[in-house]
Amino acid sequence: MGNRVTREDFEWVYTEQPHTQRRKEILAKYPEIKSLMRPDPHLKWIVSGMVFVQFLACYLVKDLSWKWIFFWAYAFGGCINHSLSLAIHDISHNVAFGNKQAKRNRWFAVFANLPIGIPYSASFKKYHIDHHRYLGGDSLDVDIPTDFEGWFFCTPLRKLLWLFLQPLFYSLRPLYVNPKAITQMEIFNALIQFTVDLIIYCLWGIKPVIYLIAGTILCMGIHPISGHFIAEHYMFLKGYETYSYYGPLNWLTFNVGYHMEHHDFPSIPGCRLPMVKKIAAEYYDNLPHHQSWIRVLWDFVFDDTIGPYSRVKRLCKLAGES
Repeated sequence: MGNRVTREDFEWVYTEQPHTQRRKEILAKYPEIKSLMRPDPHLKWIVSGMVFVQFLACYLVKDLSWKWIFFWAYAFGGCINHSLSLAIHDISHNVAFGNKQAKRNRWFAVFANLPIGIPYSASFKKYHIDHHRYLGGDSLDVDIPTDFEGWFFCTPLRKLLWLFLQPLFYSLRPLYVNPKAITQMEIFNALIQFTVDLIIYCLWGIKPVIYLIAGTILCMGIHPISGHFIAEHYMFLKGYETYSYYGPLNWLTFNVGYHMEHHDFPSIPGCRLPMVKKIAAEYYDNLPHHQSWIRVLWDFVFDDTIGPYSRVKRLCKLAGES
């Protein structure tokens, strides 16, 4: 249990990511899947309801003691905020209003961001495109840990600390691995977010603001829902770089667990990804998958064959390069 991780480097491969070829094969065999590539008409209403629930919670927690602020942040508010971050993930693929209304999707993501307390949506969109286009790409896919993370977080206690610090690494890693110019949308995202934070502070004091931000940080660290960060692309079995999860927490996370299906068809909203699996069952039923995000976190910490280095990496050419 106290052993160091046996891996000393990433799993370097010299093949293209598997999703492109599988997408072509599935669409050739099941062209009806194209009918699933349309906006989710319910997403905007679900997200709006979650945002207003969190604003109501801000009012309700304003007079609570600090211990209850942090309890409810972890047990309730953080769960909603993590779910909203995954709604933003879906919205980044234009599934709220469709590809023809890209700006409307961007602004709606800024709205969904409000209870998270920290500006996030615009920066996420900017880097998430690369995660799909250059999956595992060295210096391009910022979802992959740095060499320092792989080297240092190599014992159960250090891996537990790494899970706790995940929000920090996810926010800072892009600035080190693949820095990009700040966009106008990121500036708007930050201005609107901090304005709303200030309004909440002026209305009800500091406790609701801490409730929102603490919930975001705590539930993106060591929390059952945060198991999806590890479950999606950490190599639990050699040769497999993307995994789906088919457990009940998909109900709270916009089906982000259907991750193989999502990478095969990123323009299909989460609500319809189970239909992809049902239609093209022979392509997914025999692939390794997870049934518990809690088990994923446990195995990540205590299995000495798994750590931050347990990721597939490849050299990718930038789009447009010959």
